[in-house]
Amino acid sequence: MAWLISVISGAMETAWAIALQKTEGFSRPMPTAIFVTTLILSMAGLGYALKFIPVGTAYAVWVGIGAAGTPAGGERV
Repeated sequence: MAWLISVISGAMETAWAIALQKTEGFSRPMPTAIFVTTLILSMAGLGYALKFIPVGTAYAVWVGIGAAGTPAGGERV
């Protein structure tokens, strides 16, 4: 279960990073709400996973998914 939560938290990291760009300086309410919600879910999930998975491993999975998913899911400029 901790591994699944870790992967979902990585996906939430991707979501908040993409939403952050769309907030346009926190001036748009819906992207800002999505950013805050996914940020909280991402951090809470990572915190939960750290109870069962070693820190280095859990963080590597979390940041790896976020680092790969953000450019894949973001807009092309």
